[in-house]
Amino acid sequence: MNQYAIVLVNLDPTIGSEIRKTRPCVIISPDEMNRHLNTIVIAPMTKNLKPYPTRVGVLHNEKEGMIVIDQLRTIDKSRVLKISGTLKQEEILNLKQVIKAAYVD
Repeated sequence: MNQYAIVLVNLDPTIGSEIRKTRPCVIISPDEMNRHLNTIVIAPMTKNLKPYPTRVGVLHNEKEGMIVIDQLRTIDKSRVLKISGTLKQEEILNLKQVIKAAYVD
């Protein structure tokens, strides 16, 4: 499981406003962590195309979607059902900019 891979993840159970159900997510954690830990950091994806400042637009399986940076989550690798692709270079650059703007001052 590599950084910037798109994986199908079972996010349930959830509480409150957390994004739920089985959905595509992007692996955010770096490869070094992914190799040595049983957990990964992911950002869920949504079909909701509202342009929030903490969302990054992507095209996956010929469908438009958004990576939800405001819902980063650490999960056990056993929640990953399959690997379904990877982000394009432009999407990776946009993702890095939004993460930096949201979490680094």
